[in-house]
Amino acid sequence: MWGNGLKWMFLIIGTMIGAGYASGRELWEFFGAESGLAIIIFTILFTICVAVILSISYKNQSQHYLPVLNKLMGKRLAKVYDVMIIVYLFSTTVIMLAGGGATLEVIHIPYWLGTVIIGGMVVILFLWDTKGMTSMNAFIIPILIVFLIAILLAFQSLKGFPIQFKINAQHNWPSALTFTALNILPLIAILGAIGNEIKHKGEMWIAALGSGLILGSISFLYNESLLQVASDIMLYEIPLFAILKHYPYYMMLIMSALLWLAIYTTAAAGVFGLLSRARAWLKGPAWLIALFLIAIMAPLTTFGFSTLIAVLYPLYGVLNLFVLASLLLYPIMNHRSL
Repeated sequence: MWGNGLKWMFLIIGTMIGAGYASGRELWEFFGAESGLAIIIFTILFTICVAVILSISYKNQSQHYLPVLNKLMGKRLAKVYDVMIIVYLFSTTVIMLAGGGATLEVIHIPYWLGTVIIGGMVVILFLWDTKGMTSMNAFIIPILIVFLIAILLAFQSLKGFPIQFKINAQHNWPSALTFTALNILPLIAILGAIGNEIKHKGEMWIAALGSGLILGSISFLYNESLLQVASDIMLYEIPLFAILKHYPYYMMLIMSALLWLAIYTTAAAGVFGLLSRARAWLKGPAWLIALFLIAIMAPLTTFGFSTLIAVLYPLYGVLNLFVLASLLLYPIMNHRSL
């Protein structure tokens, strides 16, 4: 039970900690000053959403996300969101492939070659079918978490731990709703594909509570650290580098490698979600379907990483609010007393 629960927990965290989150850009856009309460609300909402998705997925023994959508919002609306999830997963995976190419430009690898490298590594991952995806997350995500927390704690120590929580200065709490909503669709897509692999209800609670507490703690620590370098963030495309300027150059290289790994895990999660849905229409080995999907995505990466994020992420954040409401209302509307 514990082994599988931790495996699903790392799968969830790997889906969340993409380029935007690990770089600090996503956190800074949504949170910033007066956001301690917002991050606590996000932690609670995120945990509830994960528990509800896993519960529906487990009860239906689902192999892809459509049964989860049907339960949440009915068959008619589910068809609309089915298309939306496919477009979301496709476009965000394109963004990650573009981000992988952009990140490798730091070590003078051409953008197009960097994109081919990350795409090729995603395809290789699926030579072991879906087990390759979960095994990769169980290996990479703990390393990423440990390094990120170590850097943030060391930075806080350098500054004398100036962490504050003033209950009368928490006006940014509504951002918890939009931040949670932005990350809902990929969770449905990924967790809807593992329902038939969950063997025990305890696995769901380990995954939901563990991922919620870890992501909430990191988000709070990261946000507090970014507040200390707020005046410098506008000078950096990647806010994390405003923190790393206090460290030797080799730390910049290490974190660039970890950012790339975060991009890789999110790209793999996107292909995993698409693959589980595509198997309803396409037959064949997982790696071949993954190669087909990557080949279609590759030309679209020419639009660039920052352009794709600027256009698509705000749109998804708004559209996902309805899904967030459906998830939060599901336990109430489906309670035995009703």
